[in-house]
Order: sequence, then structure tokens, then C-alpha cells
Amino acid sequence: MGQVLKSNFIIGGGSMGKLFHLTQGVIPACDVSTIEEFKQLIERTCSIEGIVGYKVGCTLALSYGLPKLTEIAAEQTDLPLIYDHQKAGTDIPQMGDKFAEVCAKAGVKAVIIFPQAGPATEKAFIKALFQSGLVPWVGGEMTHEKYLRGEGGFLVDDAPKEMYNIGAEYGVEYFVVPGNKPAIIGEYNTLISKTVKEPKFCMPGIGSQGGEIRKAFEAVKGKAAYAIIGSAIYKSRDVERAASRFCEEALEFL
Repeated sequence: MGQVLKSNFIIGGGSMGKLFHLTQGVIPACDVSTIEEFKQLIERTCSIEGIVGYKVGCTLALSYGLPKLTEIAAEQTDLPLIYDHQKAGTDIPQMGDKFAEVCAKAGVKAVIIFPQAGPATEKAFIKALFQSGLVPWVGGEMTHEKYLRGEGGFLVDDAPKEMYNIGAEYGVEYFVVPGNKPAIIGEYNTLISKTVKEPKFCMPGIGSQGGEIRKAFEAVKGKAAYAIIGSAIYKSRDVERAASRFCEEALEFL
């Protein structure tokens, strides 16, 4: 997608370069408790064909520091690290620059935001991430029950669509969609594809939360798709075998 002019600044996903070496693959979610477990998870999986990157969350980052995590990951692999602050993009707009600066200095390549604080914050965080040389991923709907108003949650049912639409309009190419809700993925694919020529869909909820790679990937009709898988890999008795099995499924869609 070309660059887009919004509010007197230029942003655009196409300028950030290629994040992954495959158009389909698996991203282990490193929601482990210790830095030793983090290192072992990468060591055991980074050479498996189909692994395209690693997602780290706030618990490891708060415990050990994001720069330390990127340093350890870089010792094992050149695959990119994606930071999920759980949930970034929920602060005032002015915090976008500070947040992006910290993430960029730490050495991660991409950052996930779930802009539940509104459109002004979403636009500010996207702008800040792009200007810091990071790849923003925009999430909208989550995987668990009682998230949207219609199912007993706090957010109005159309809120995710607005989050995705703003992201698409502001040059975002990577979108986080619930991998355990294939029908919903299909709807978001149709929506986002109206604005983004080649959207990439990143899907948590596969594995222990009930999602299946085949159903999730089929819902985006051949577009780039990445399964984000946590405990179904790192809690497995055979981590390498579990990761390989998921990768084999993902690579069927290449």
C-alpha cells in the first residue's frame, strides 16, 4: 500500500520493508515465566521451517526488561521480535511517542496495539510507531468471551471495525484478529481488504483456546496469515514436535 497523508504527516506500511520471510507461518507467543524458559523456547523452535517470529508480552518485559529480551533473542536467531504490551494504545495520545521510542530503542521490530481508548489515541500511536521505524499491528476483537457489548462485555459491537478501519486508512498492514472465530475473521478480511491491498492477518486463539489453523487461514482466502500460538507449544511435553505440527499446517497454505 502506498503512503497515506493524514493530519499533515505521512505514514505508510509499504515503507517499512518486509517483516517476515514467509507469507504464512507460526509465531510462538512467549508467555513463559522465566528468561531461561524464554531462551529455551527460542532455541528449540527457531530452526523449524514455518516459524517466522516471536511475540513477547508485558510479563517478561516487566520482569527482565525489553532490551534484555531482544538481546537474548538475537543471540539465537535473526527472526523478528514482536512486542505485545497487553494492551498498548489505551493511553492518552501524547504517550504514543514515548511508548514508540522505548520499543524502538529496545530493538523489537513490531508492536501490537489494541486502541480501545479511541480514535485520537489510535492515530497518534500508529503515527509514532511508524516514525520510530516500527511496524504497527492493530487489534480490535479479542479471543475471549464477554468482550463486546452484545455478549456481555464493555465495548460496543462495532468498535473493532472502527479500530481496523482507522488502522487500514493510516497505512497499517498487519491486523490482529481472533483465530478461534473464523466467521468473524472472514468479516474483518472483507472489511480491511477494501482499503488495504495486501493485508496480513495475525491470529491468536489457535491451540488451547480452540482455534484451528486450517479454519482460520481459510477465512482470509489466501492472504498472508500467521498463527500466534502460546501454551499449545511452550507447555507441550515435546515443544519441537508441537511447533513442527503447527508449522506443517500453516505451510500447507503457501
